[in-house]
Amino acid sequence: MKVHHVGYLVKKIEKAAVAFEALGYTRISRLTADEDRGIDILFLKKDGYVIELVSPNRTDSIVSGLIKTYKNSPYHICYASDRFEEDLAGLEAGGYIRMGEPARAVAIEGKRVVFLMSPVLGMIEVIEGIPDCF
Repeated sequence: MKVHHVGYLVKKIEKAAVAFEALGYTRISRLTADEDRGIDILFLKKDGYVIELVSPNRTDSIVSGLIKTYKNSPYHICYASDRFEEDLAGLEAGGYIRMGEPARAVAIEGKRVVFLMSPVLGMIEVIEGIPDCF
């Protein structure tokens, strides 16, 4: 698997984007509303590193509980996988626990993504395939 991005949870996505731009990041996507998950997403890049800003856009968002706990902070590393099913099986065999079934992500070319939790490392995300959009 290849590191794709770091997910960064923020309360105010536009303010966070401006702060990252002041650090030299460039927006590489448009602001995308993921209505299924109740989040807004924006990708930025600097020196080959991609940051995914994630912000709840409704009170029942999948990240509403996380924003109360983590506030504004990184909360997952995302890996892109050319062997999605094999890698998921390997991760689960290694102690990772799926946090749901793979689902399409509108902000990443409709590719399937899944989140997993490790009791040692915390949350990760796995994308099916290598997205061309970044």
